[in-house]
Amino acid sequence: MKYKKLIIFGMLAVLIFLGNAVFGWSDLLGNVNNLQFLNDMVQNNLAAALGIYIVLTVIGCVVLALPGITFAVLAGVLFGPWVGTAACSVASTAGAMAAFLAGRFFLKDSIKPLVQKNKYLNKLLFSGEQKNEVLLLMITRLVPVFPYNLQNFAYGITDMKFGMYSLLSFLFMVPGTAMYTVGAAGITDGENRMLYLAIAGGLAAVVLGTGFFMKKKYVGLERAEEENEK
Repeated sequence: MKYKKLIIFGMLAVLIFLGNAVFGWSDLLGNVNNLQFLNDMVQNNLAAALGIYIVLTVIGCVVLALPGITFAVLAGVLFGPWVGTAACSVASTAGAMAAFLAGRFFLKDSIKPLVQKNKYLNKLLFSGEQKNEVLLLMITRLVPVFPYNLQNFAYGITDMKFGMYSLLSFLFMVPGTAMYTVGAAGITDGENRMLYLAIAGGLAAVVLGTGFFMKKKYVGLERAEEENEK
């Protein structure tokens, strides 16, 4: 049956949406004030709190399409800068991996038209030109013109191997994740505020500087090629 996988994924998505309507998962992730129960759990059972955070992050990545920054800020507020960075890196990578698999096995026909609307992502992934996978993931993870959630699904309909995608996504998302988690921890931690904000500022300079360079060198090149083709 042509649409069997899509129907199965749709049914799973409906179940999660119903769960979201009943339990308010998107509200929990979108508002720190609603996570007091999780904050309390951090003090009593850190492992359980980390487990719930990871599950909610994966759901947020795959179904609820929440911005990637949401997970990093929450991790910094809940777990502090170092545990928060580790937790968010693992959770956001798990979410990216789940979205990749959903794109590969369930949503091929649905995702490609969406990717084609983003001309830069479409050209990088589906131009037919052979590209270095390390460089490709570095560009899309660090340059902000590529939507986080869409690119996770988009890679699933490429020929990239799952293991390579997972490892490189983890590595290239860590700097940006740390920037937000350390910054969020700095805002909420009065004792170490200046230290954490200084570290976050240094990370921001590196991440944004690298992203700007990659955008100018590679995304700018894509634009120039498009203009020459006109």
